[in-house]
This record gives sequence, structure tokens and C-alpha cells, in this order.
Amino acid sequence: MPLPNLDMDALRSLEAILRLGGLARAAERIGRSPSAVSQQIRKLESQLGEPLFRKQGRRVVLTEAGDRVHAYARRILELNDEAVHAVRGAAIDGVVRFGLPGDFAESWLPVALGQFRKAYPAVRVDVLVERNGLLLERLDRGELDLVLAMNQGGRADAERLATLPMTWIGPAGTGEVVRPAAVLDLALYQPPCFFRQAGTAALDRAGIAWRPAFVTASLHSLWAGVAAGLGITVRTGADLPPSLMRLDERHGLPVLPGVDLCLHAATGSPSAALTRLRQAVMEQARAHLGQAG
Repeated sequence: MPLPNLDMDALRSLEAILRLGGLARAAERIGRSPSAVSQQIRKLESQLGEPLFRKQGRRVVLTEAGDRVHAYARRILELNDEAVHAVRGAAIDGVVRFGLPGDFAESWLPVALGQFRKAYPAVRVDVLVERNGLLLERLDRGELDLVLAMNQGGRADAERLATLPMTWIGPAGTGEVVRPAAVLDLALYQPPCFFRQAGTAALDRAGIAWRPAFVTASLHSLWAGVAAGLGITVRTGADLPPSLMRLDERHGLPVLPGVDLCLHAATGSPSAALTRLRQAVMEQARAHLGQAG
């Protein structure tokens, strides 16, 4: 008996349900009705002869078979998309100058850029890792074509991808942080820095005395200073080194606001290369950091 050919659209719907956390959100993202997406999942279950989801209280979770299928679905979709991009991407060339903050320079974003390079081999992407404000200054001067930056949602060119919670960060194993009559040591970026502003403003409102014990212009040295116990700091908590941990109200620290992660493109008509890179960054950011709130 011949094996069935799994429906590619159904596999994409399955992946979207799990990535976005629900059938309704997946249906909206892929442009289908929830009933149509449900029908796709039932078709997959019929082809495989196994249920892919089961009830767990009020939630619906993957069965063991569903978990296996999902792993294969991701590989199948990646190969499909890579094949399509390899053919279509060969016709697209040019240079895109892309700026990003150090917070994402060692995690999911370099992987996404590597995948983009495979899909569009004739496009050259020049990457600059720098502080948020400096990246946008270079964009405004025409020195960059695309910038990923945080907390710049007030700009007209800002396209918000996600809202990330700010968090206090200290060395792994940190216990009590705020002590009566003691001054809190902080590890901070040199000003201007909106993380610095948000953290110190929150401490001032809470009546907690602080001092800039360790000041730097480098994210690497900031993490090193915090890990060495020279002071706690404020960032998003995304992709923290294992030597660090998130801190919160249980350590006596005040609540912090969120920060917008936005994509900014240069003014004027975008090239095909810029348009494709912008789409790739948007998709990867939302896949790894969640839907924009």
C-alpha cells in the first residue's frame, strides 16, 4: 500500500498552531478560517491514522504522535522553503546594511541571517552590532538600510515586532539584594541609555538608594561585571548567559516597564533584497520572541 503524501498546507497550519499558541491565532496568521484549519488537522490525522492533539484540562496539547509529526513537519517545511527561496532568491541581488543591538547578536538572529544567506546567495548583508541609539543615528544619516532596535516605538518608521519585559539581572545564585540603609550597586551602560533611565527611575520612586558602581559601553563587559558581583543591571533578560539570573520583587526590587522591539527601514523605495531581509527578520523575531502585544 503506498504511503500518503502529507499535505504541505496542513503541516504549515500545524506548525502555526504550536508556534502561535492556538488555532484561532494560527488561522488569522495564515489567512484561513478556524474551521478550515481544524479540517486540515483532521486530514493529517486521517492520513496518519493517529490523533495529533488531546485534551488536558481546558487546554489542548500534542499527543506523542503529534509531537513526532511536529518535529518532522518543521524539517519538511524548512526544506520546502529553502528549495523555493533557492530558486527565487537566485534572481535577487544587492547589498543590505543591517544594524542590530548586542542583545540579539549571539542568539537566534545570526542563525536567521545564515538561513537568509542560503536562500538569497546573491545578496550581501553587512551587519553592524551597536547600541540602539547609535544604530538609529546611522540609519538617519543613510549609513544603514535596516535597523532592529529597542524602545524606539515613538518614531514614525517604527514597526513593532514584540514587547519585551524589562528585568533586573544579577549573578546566578543571588539572594537578598536590597538591604536597609545600604546603597545598591548598579552595573550600567554609559548614558544615554533607556534601560539605565528606567531602572534608576524605578529605584528613585521606591526610595532605594543606588550608585553607578560599574559603567561600560559594552554588553559583554556589562555581563562580566554583573557576573563578578560588581552590581546588578537592567535589560530584557533575553538569552541571558548562564552565569546570570533574573531578579524581581522577591529580591526587594521595584517592577519595571516593558520595552518595544521595533524594525526600522530606510526611507524611499526599498530594494527587493531589503524587502526580503525585512520579512525574514520579522518572521524570525516573532517566532522566537512571541507575537507583538
